[in-house]
Amino acid sequence: MKAFTYERAATPAEAAAAALRTPGAKFIAGGTNLLDLMKLEIETPRHLIDVNRVGLDKIEDTAEGGLRVGALVRNTDLAAHPRVRRDYGVLTRALVSGASGQLRNKATTGGNLLQRTRCPYFYDTAKPCNKRKPGSGCAAIGGFNRGLAVIGTSEACIAQHPSDMAVAMRVLDAAVETVKPDGAARTIAIADFHKLPGTTPHIENALEPGELITAVTLPAPVAGTHIYRKVRDRASYAFALVSVAAVVPRDGPARIAMGGVAPKPWRVEGAESGDDAGYGKRLLAGAKPTQQNAFKLPLAERTVTAVLAEARS
Repeated sequence: MKAFTYERAATPAEAAAAALRTPGAKFIAGGTNLLDLMKLEIETPRHLIDVNRVGLDKIEDTAEGGLRVGALVRNTDLAAHPRVRRDYGVLTRALVSGASGQLRNKATTGGNLLQRTRCPYFYDTAKPCNKRKPGSGCAAIGGFNRGLAVIGTSEACIAQHPSDMAVAMRVLDAAVETVKPDGAARTIAIADFHKLPGTTPHIENALEPGELITAVTLPAPVAGTHIYRKVRDRASYAFALVSVAAVVPRDGPARIAMGGVAPKPWRVEGAESGDDAGYGKRLLAGAKPTQQNAFKLPLAERTVTAVLAEARS
């Protein structure tokens, strides 16, 4: 691990100001992904700004009937919150399917949105990776890519997005609140928060340098059956090969977002009209799998079909 300096911020504004003072600094909260990346020297910040004590750890009702989740709310606490369990069941189910209990006790809402791909070549600093080092190439294309993305990819990158929580938030139409280093606040629809790789796979989200996530807002609850189904190689502590977050009303079209198949939580609003039988194919139209991960297409379609059948029964 490279040497770095450290400071602890007391407020979001203080954290943002510290980021402005020190270009290239990183915020740290739970550290469940960042510290691993620092040990491997994939991330080498010269300065860390600890935001654990800036007061962003509350879950509050909104005037619109939704919920505002502070960026530092731990995954365990969010999953167990009474309103989340009652009104946003798909989110609770997604959270408890991710990582281990110990990790969920440390991981934060904001950090979960920012966790980086688990592509094996991203973590192998001896191999080229356009996401880790822009312009160096992509060892995953033509390499071992069984777990990687099948849709939304580019010739520069086929890495997949790893979060379960973000898939549920995508189906719930969450919004991400931030504060910039100059103190300005903004709100980003989660549909626009994560970026597809294109020719710049190292740019993974809409945050500007030094911009801090302060909260995630959930709209008023959507009626229907909430399901999160995660298909993986073993029963626990594994990332999704395919996951499906669904909110299915008694009658009418279902909302579905998928994980494990794309560089971002994958939802296609245009696919939500039409019959259930073709839903999976509509979601994955235009997919470009490799020989090794082509199995994800029928796996994803069957998982969507199974989720819809369970919800409609």
